[in-house]
Amino acid sequence: MHPTDLKKLRRALPAAFLLGLSGAAVASDLSLPPYNWAQDAALQDSPNLADDPLSEFVVNSDVDVWARVRKGFGIPDLVDNPLVNNQTTWYTSRPEYIGRTTKRASMYLYHVVEELEKRGMPTELALLPFIESAFNPQAYSSAKAAGMWQFIPSTGRDFNLKQNLFKDERRSVIASTDAALTYLQKLYDMFGDWQLALAAYNWGEGSVQRAIRKAEAAGRPTDFSSLSVYMPVETRNYVPKLQAVKNIIASPEVYGIALPKVDNQPYFVAVSKTRDIDVKLAAQLAELPMDEFKALNPQFNRPVITGSTNTQILLPQSNAEKFKANLAKWSHSLSSWTAHKIIGARTRIETIAAKFHTTPQVIREANNIPPKMLLKAGSTILVPRSGDSTAQQDITPEQADTATLAMTPDVPETRRVSVTARKHDTLKSIANRYRVTISQLRSWNNLRHDKLASGQKLQVHVPNRIASKSNTPRKNRRQASASAKRKMVATASKRPAKKTALASSHFVQKVASK
Repeated sequence: MHPTDLKKLRRALPAAFLLGLSGAAVASDLSLPPYNWAQDAALQDSPNLADDPLSEFVVNSDVDVWARVRKGFGIPDLVDNPLVNNQTTWYTSRPEYIGRTTKRASMYLYHVVEELEKRGMPTELALLPFIESAFNPQAYSSAKAAGMWQFIPSTGRDFNLKQNLFKDERRSVIASTDAALTYLQKLYDMFGDWQLALAAYNWGEGSVQRAIRKAEAAGRPTDFSSLSVYMPVETRNYVPKLQAVKNIIASPEVYGIALPKVDNQPYFVAVSKTRDIDVKLAAQLAELPMDEFKALNPQFNRPVITGSTNTQILLPQSNAEKFKANLAKWSHSLSSWTAHKIIGARTRIETIAAKFHTTPQVIREANNIPPKMLLKAGSTILVPRSGDSTAQQDITPEQADTATLAMTPDVPETRRVSVTARKHDTLKSIANRYRVTISQLRSWNNLRHDKLASGQKLQVHVPNRIASKSNTPRKNRRQASASAKRKMVATASKRPAKKTALASSHFVQKVASK
């Protein structure tokens, strides 16, 4: 065969072979990532395979994702920085923490590296979740930052991460990774420097811009190390943390660290779901432990996954095939839940439970409703499906997007207080003071006329929020108000700058202790 024809055959065979495989093993709603890495990795290690027509099917088993990460390093190192040494010491003295984190990372790392390489971004950024969340997509901080990449709600919305009662895409492996890389690229385009882009990811672009203006006004350089004097401690340590992790990943043997092997292939595939399905049932059909299912699909907030054209479930490839087969044989309802909108102003959970033939505990657990709370009008909750045809319907995307949950404490609406009439008090003045009517005062106190004697005792039924305020002596209320104002001023003067993402040393150490 002519060498030109051989090359054509070599290019054609893999495509035909892979297409045949995907058609045989993959459902119509299953999306498998391409396996281009196989040929590349094999040819890099054995260049002579380029002349082999079957070289595309040769995969070097020694190549793993860590090798791809090292190869793609592109951010200049922080050199002669004592903070890097401090952070390196912190990490290397905790090999069990690195072991737990890299084990979690093994589920997501291939996907992150693939996305970085597609965008031509440095692969050090694949290690950033090590700093942000210890690769825990269910991480949630005190600053309300969520997910592997730690987006706060407002920044998440800026990058189209949907957040509603049913799902929070800040925790979605695919959606949050896409948003984080888009944000990081935007910051790099803004500052032209990856270290400053990382500082802005942690501190906010406005804060970094202000620091640059201060440095320029002072005639100082505007690189990360020079700007660090203007940064809070957390941001000052942020890039050194990433540098420390980069050093360890680059040469783990130097630091006595054993990295777990992370196969250079996708850990998961995406399965589309256009119909609602219970989380428990989805894991059951995939024959996947619930912990692993939730680790791959942490964005779902409720026990039901609402179906739509954009809904995806992540599963290991073998489990995706099991899911497909088991789903085809499943003859029962896929979801046991539907949405119910509250009409009453103060609706008790017990009332809802009785209506849908279940228990208050089931309603509370499904909707994350604490004890001793009532639901306000307009709230949307999950309730068990019933025989009613309307209660068998899937939750629409519009319902999911607009659903809200508002609660109020389960306390009596009114409270009885004792009022002593002053010298010039009348029924009208007391009624106005406590926002009740004169006829109510007469009824509660069996009064036949409107005249009051100084010192006369009256019983008044008032809303709880007014009763608690009215029973506080006026002098004490003034003192409390003044104290509150002083605290507000003190708090405002100490409050740190607003952060875009949380990655404090305290947070990392807190995760490490788990």
